[in-house]
Amino acid sequence: MENPAEATPARWEHLPSWLLTQTAGHAHRLVSDGFATVGARGYHYRLLATLAEHGPASQATLGRRSGIHLSDMVATINDLAGQELVERAPDPADRRRNIVSLTAAGKRLLGRLEKRLAETQDELLAPLAPDERQRLTELLSRLLDHHNRRTGAPEEPWR
Repeated sequence: MENPAEATPARWEHLPSWLLTQTAGHAHRLVSDGFATVGARGYHYRLLATLAEHGPASQATLGRRSGIHLSDMVATINDLAGQELVERAPDPADRRRNIVSLTAAGKRLLGRLEKRLAETQDELLAPLAPDERQRLTELLSRLLDHHNRRTGAPEEPWR
């Protein structure tokens, strides 16, 4: 039984901002734990998915497309290159920069990560019916689009 002294104050327990923040924390934990079961992190998924969708690119371009800051991008590429999931090669147009591309092993890992991500989405949204899940996604997308337009912020994928 919950200790009344430790209960969330009624003043904010039903505020949408509080509910979104608390749910986001659970979502982050579920996704991180799911990726960890296959030895990966959110940045790994974001980089592999960006390469799969857009093809080979420079580190700077990958950073813009994935929302991963350049300082984190280098470490992420190093992690993935060390496991032969991506490869770096000199850019033929500018030998001072590298082009990063997805390997066959990287594509296989991306498939496993996408399977885990689907499972985590199901776990996160378990109490909702399929039509409720779709409606929640639509509403959250509308909120995010609105605030991104107001602030000029690009879409920020999860970490």
